[in-house]
Amino acid sequence: MSAMLEIAGLTKLFPVRNGFGRKTGDVRAVDDVSFSIEKGKVYGLAGESGSGKSTIARMIMGLARPTGGDIRLDGHSIIGETGTRAYGRKVQMVFQNPGSSLNPRRTVGQSIAVPLAAHGTPAREHRQRIAELLEMVQLPADFALRYPHELSGGQKQRVAIARALAVAPQLLILDEPTSALDVSVQARVMDLLVDLGRQLGLTYLFISHDLSLMRNFADTVGVLYLGKIVETGATASVFEAPQHDYTRLLLASVPVISAEEEAMRPKIPLIDGEIPTAEQLIALRAAVSQRIEK
Repeated sequence: MSAMLEIAGLTKLFPVRNGFGRKTGDVRAVDDVSFSIEKGKVYGLAGESGSGKSTIARMIMGLARPTGGDIRLDGHSIIGETGTRAYGRKVQMVFQNPGSSLNPRRTVGQSIAVPLAAHGTPAREHRQRIAELLEMVQLPADFALRYPHELSGGQKQRVAIARALAVAPQLLILDEPTSALDVSVQARVMDLLVDLGRQLGLTYLFISHDLSLMRNFADTVGVLYLGKIVETGATASVFEAPQHDYTRLLLASVPVISAEEEAMRPKIPLIDGEIPTAEQLIALRAAVSQRIEK
């Protein structure tokens, strides 16, 4: 089976400047990342906040330009082509917070109509297409007349999914799509995404800090730590026999509700604290370099 998305050596640097505007170093937000997703499959990209997950998504969408590396969609490099209409038909994104990704001044129908109009769907066909899309995400057709403030969090995310599906994309990037939702609502949204993937033959890049969501959703998992992929493999293999210490730590931190799940967690001591920022790493490397020179 051929790859829908191929990421090769992807790198993104951000300059760090002091209070005088002078550059003092570079933050390697994404550091030589490579992975691929076969057509119709789900790749789960896991890691804590600040690990570089969303930066990768932004580069795939063309919202940030890579410093190095290549992004290939269906065998073709898309560097410099992400703003085209043809690219927009192939790749769409569902954002983390549906409340902020929907325009509060537009009805649900008007929000879904925006990509339809942008990609040339005749206005006379909008009403029927909007009704079809709402049915896909299990919402009544009359929701087209509602405003975002009249919807629950789960309903807003369903609308965001419908909007992303409006132009029939092949690849859907899901950037923490359930993190703003209650646990019970999360499960229903994930079930919906599974059903849509099967019905429409979608390929997913699923980005999340929550490994428990990936266990039954992703075919392959990549673990991102400080901009680097430190472990990747079939989901079952990564969960059953994690090879990297950071992966073990993430899995040991997953909440469990049964003795069976507790027995599956890696038995390692949890570490208090947070992942260091890129600025802290730059300062640490500078201090180490100074000591070596002395």
